Amino acid sequence: MLAMGRALMSEPKFLMMDEPTAGLAPKLVGEVFGFIKHLRELGLTSLVVEEKVEHALKASDRTYVLQNGRIVFDGTSAEVRRSGSILKAYIGGIIKSANAHLIKKGRKLSGGGWR
Repeated sequence: MLAMGRALMSEPKFLMMDEPTAGLAPKLVGEVFGFIKHLRELGLTSLVVEEKVEHALKASDRTYVLQNGRIVFDGTSAEVRRSGSILKAYIGGIIKSANAHLIKKGRKLSGGGWR
């Protein structure tokens, strides 16, 4: 969060963020994405790489889904939210494969994070 503040001090036209919510408490995750959404509304273009898909889709206009380093889907975030096939094929597949490993440890991954 401090890094975001420092980056914004220079009044950028474009902001890139890699996992801005990594390691944050769930309450703070919502606040960070609320702030990212606010920046979007102010007209700041940003690129956010994020595993918390549900939050990212709500805070973004466009979404790119990558598989093995290649873009397999690009479109509006609303299209992704409406498309069960995209969510199931790419995002659901990620969650399913992660769960196979995590269930052994008594944890489970959902579309919005850990349960």
